[in-house]
Amino acid sequence: MLESGITKISLLPVRSEPRQQAELVTQLLFGEMYTIHEKQGEWLRIVTHSDQYSGFINVSQHSPLDARTARDLENSDKSVVLDLVHSITENDRKFPVSIGSILYHFDGVTARIGKDKYHFSGKTIPSGQGFGQPDMIIKLAMKLLHAPYLWGGRGPFGIDCSGFVQLVYRCAGVELPRDAWQQAATGKTLHFIHEARAGDLAFFSNEEGRIIHVGMLMGDGTIIHASGMVRIDTIDHYGIFRKDIRKYSHQLRIIKRIL
Repeated sequence: MLESGITKISLLPVRSEPRQQAELVTQLLFGEMYTIHEKQGEWLRIVTHSDQYSGFINVSQHSPLDARTARDLENSDKSVVLDLVHSITENDRKFPVSIGSILYHFDGVTARIGKDKYHFSGKTIPSGQGFGQPDMIIKLAMKLLHAPYLWGGRGPFGIDCSGFVQLVYRCAGVELPRDAWQQAATGKTLHFIHEARAGDLAFFSNEEGRIIHVGMLMGDGTIIHASGMVRIDTIDHYGIFRKDIRKYSHQLRIIKRIL
């Protein structure tokens, strides 16, 4: 049986290769679980539970889970953190957790991972419940407005385009894949942009036709997306038009409705 682990720090960097200088491919948030598939010196190749993403973490940041605790957490009630950033406390250790983090067995005050108890006073929502209304999805997305772009990032201090969409939809009750091309394979296809509503996802391709970018439509001819930072730009059937540089930055490929 593969060994399991869980993120017990604010953000756990996952890299493409077993070295500190390697590309950051994603980050795990507090409470996210993974399985270990390979060990290479001080590095572990993991696969995440929520989106089946693979990469390497340093063993110094690994928190192991025994099989019984892993099963308990998988089957437990889960809550999703809605605050952009909020502190959590375990005994005398206090540290920040960010939007999209997972709390287990949370009773409104205390969460539990095995025998470890964590006190949290921020805003949460039961996992999978979420907000089905388009206006609520946009309000969630707006919390991350102006967050800086970071390849592989999934937090308010650095986030990429697909990580942005993935986090907002988790808070809305839907787990999406990690990368834009994977997300483009989900949902219902819309054939015309005038059919779209707030919360629908727009995907963009390069000259070879490969999906390279994703953003969330706001329903008023604009799109919120992570490009340089989380920003709002205009969009039409050609793609994203940036008024600041007076040209199109991304070519529209497909629109999907998730909710």
